Amino acid sequence: MKHHSFRRWSLLSLLFCCFSGTFAQPVKKLRTIVVDAGHGGTDFGAVGQYEHSLRSNEKDVTLAISLKLVTKLKQALPELNIIPTRTTDIYQDPRQKANIANENKGDLFICIHADSGPLQTGRRQTGTRTVTRYKVTYKGKGRKKKKISKPYEAVEPVYEYYKLPLTRSGTSVWIFAAHKTSDKLKAIMNESGQNETDFEIESGSDSAFNSFDFNSPEGRAIAQVYAKRYQEKSDRLATMVNDEIEKTNRAALGVNQRQKGIWVLQATNMPAILIETGFINNPQDEAYLNSEEGQDELANSITQAVLKYKTQLESINHTTNSH
Repeated sequence: MKHHSFRRWSLLSLLFCCFSGTFAQPVKKLRTIVVDAGHGGTDFGAVGQYEHSLRSNEKDVTLAISLKLVTKLKQALPELNIIPTRTTDIYQDPRQKANIANENKGDLFICIHADSGPLQTGRRQTGTRTVTRYKVTYKGKGRKKKKISKPYEAVEPVYEYYKLPLTRSGTSVWIFAAHKTSDKLKAIMNESGQNETDFEIESGSDSAFNSFDFNSPEGRAIAQVYAKRYQEKSDRLATMVNDEIEKTNRAALGVNQRQKGIWVLQATNMPAILIETGFINNPQDEAYLNSEEGQDELANSITQAVLKYKTQLESINHTTNSH
């Protein structure tokens, strides 16, 4: 028992030293990026519903932007493996999307969505109509009291109701919420039924770290370190995307953490971000999201952010390993 305790303490001590910079850290290179087009098939996502909207579907907008993003990432980073979760209008369960990313050992997960919001209802008069109404009077008293209804004509307005467009617009970036770390741990520890030895600690790290049970105390400690690291890296990339959006004429709505969990962010064993490219029920945003210019601009902004993220990651690795 004492031997096992010493071995566990030694492993945790080594882990602490490695991550605190006492020893050179193995290099984690950016090799695979997974791009997910939100929704698809029978899942339409948000739909343009305000009066005179383009009636566009979120699933179509996200696919168009994602395909452009995949193309631009392949052009800018030909040495990397760029994997789309879908290239056609098909339905994929969120768990399936996360599994695609995990099975391909992604180093980044970028999910493309379009935002929406509750619409208010407007009312306007379209004309008038003549209706028959009745004036009720009573005659007599007691048991002899009688109700008398006298018809008369009246003119009343006719209204139509319609959905008002959203006034909110802009692009926002989302990462998995800090309180959802336990779900990220499950992805790291492969509790979804995948092989527990499939998780790779770092490229080039000792195989002993790559082939033990992540449900053990020492394994969970390592998983916690990685969940925190994924949170930090997700935030870093999300901030870079937001910075690139700010360089365009669009409103950049910052980096956000949704209190309600986002499955594809918390179930992926890698840094992950979700980009709400625009509000599909805002006239300007809907037109932008459906235009070639808008789709290209968004894809370019995200690509530039990924390039800066890669450069910073390699710089951090180089600095760490030079000590």
